[in-house]
Amino acid sequence: MMSVQYPFITEKAMLHMEDSKLQVIVDFRANKHQIKRDIEELYGFKVSNVRTMTTMKGQKKAIITFEKSEAANEIATRLGLA
Repeated sequence: MMSVQYPFITEKAMLHMEDSKLQVIVDFRANKHQIKRDIEELYGFKVSNVRTMTTMKGQKKAIITFEKSEAANEIATRLGLA
């Protein structure tokens, strides 16, 4: 089961990309280890930190911090977000 569902894009999320952070909506049952493994598998960049929270809509959002400084921007470009 893939825990990552889709990127979460807001103005604040775009500002976080400058700090090499990407926000994604994930499966509510996924834990941080699964999210880290899936992100590394999906995009090929090492993850240094995963923080999770529940959105106002009741979805689970993960803020992924990458070890490589330009990783978030590169992923956003691949996905056509930046």
